[in-house]
Amino acid sequence: MLRDEVKRIWPELEWISDEDLRSQTTDCWERAFEYSPLTPEDLERIPFTLKVPDCPVSFMAHKRAVVHVARDAANSVEKFFGAALPVDIDVLVAGAILADVGKLLEYESDGEGGSRQSARGKYIRHPFTGVAVAMECGLPDAVCHIIATHAGEGDMIARTTEAWLVHHADFMTFEPFVKRLEL
Repeated sequence: MLRDEVKRIWPELEWISDEDLRSQTTDCWERAFEYSPLTPEDLERIPFTLKVPDCPVSFMAHKRAVVHVARDAANSVEKFFGAALPVDIDVLVAGAILADVGKLLEYESDGEGGSRQSARGKYIRHPFTGVAVAMECGLPDAVCHIIATHAGEGDMIARTTEAWLVHHADFMTFEPFVKRLEL
């Protein structure tokens, strides 16, 4: 069953204490798989980005790292800033889990163990398709905002605290693969 597969690849869903939000987040991944030629198994082996030749990290390894880094950062923000900079952990975790859900519509298998940009992906990047699927699944605007702003497209508008944390978690686990200084 697809729902069981989504839960298997995303054990972090259990970090979302709001049962409705957890269910909607799971529903969103299920819906994205229904629209995609990719399978949960594909995500465990395809590279997380097309921008790094011979990328050594799988989609799921990167995505799960983003969720962990974002949550750890949120815990530190709460510890040191408390009420001065509140963080909704459920919204943050759901947004981090869903940030790249649109890549299931942007990518397809290349038939050789990797992935390539799909025809749709040439027109519409994953933040847009991700928000479309999330809205279809009834996710709250606060979560859709994180999906919409996690990538460069979000640089044009103000971000919530949760969106900033996910954005930076995503880029700090991406940019070293692209812009690392090797000594």
